[in-house]
Amino acid sequence: MSSPPDSRPGPVAGRFRGFLPVVVDVETGGFDARRDALLEIAMVLVRVGDDGRWFPAETHSCHVEPFRGANLDPRALEFNGIVPDHPLRMALPESEALAKVMNPVRREVKDQQCTRAVLVGHNPAFDLSFVNAAVERTRYKRNPFHPFATFDTATLAGLAFGQTVLARAVEAAGFEWDARDAHSAIYDAERTADLFCRIVNLWDGVLGPERARETDRPR
Repeated sequence: MSSPPDSRPGPVAGRFRGFLPVVVDVETGGFDARRDALLEIAMVLVRVGDDGRWFPAETHSCHVEPFRGANLDPRALEFNGIVPDHPLRMALPESEALAKVMNPVRREVKDQQCTRAVLVGHNPAFDLSFVNAAVERTRYKRNPFHPFATFDTATLAGLAFGQTVLARAVEAAGFEWDARDAHSAIYDAERTADLFCRIVNLWDGVLGPERARETDRPR
């Protein structure tokens, strides 16, 4: 008689109570998610290797066309260096951009046996506010992200390394930081993913991954 299939969640789903951590960074035309344009979005999927260590696995990104009537603050554009109407941006409308970056996340949620994705960011409330505003504007129906829960790498890095500024935290974690590439959604998301994985690996190294998963089980 064959044994029943193993129904236990995999290492990703078992680590964070069924949540799939996805690192997100956005570049925008200002600070107001409802008024200012979403201009660039990047999402990094993280996975667990055979050695039990977390690592950044895939990056999905898109340049985004400002929605009709969107505000573009010149100070924000000077800061991130984005020229919204530059032809080489090859930007997509918000609805297409959301589908491009979120479809891989939805597949990953299913493949990793997770219940939802949770946004990981260095200023996650800001990133999530722009994602949620774009979802609302476009009436996007398949948003895999939890509507308000986030993981904040500024707080985690403050605990782990005593640094909260992204550049300093990344360097304290042992990675290089190139200021010339900063304020690109892809670059910032990938460095944030490096930082997140390093912190989780350090914590799991102290407790052991099995013990770390036990602390996440509901009581």
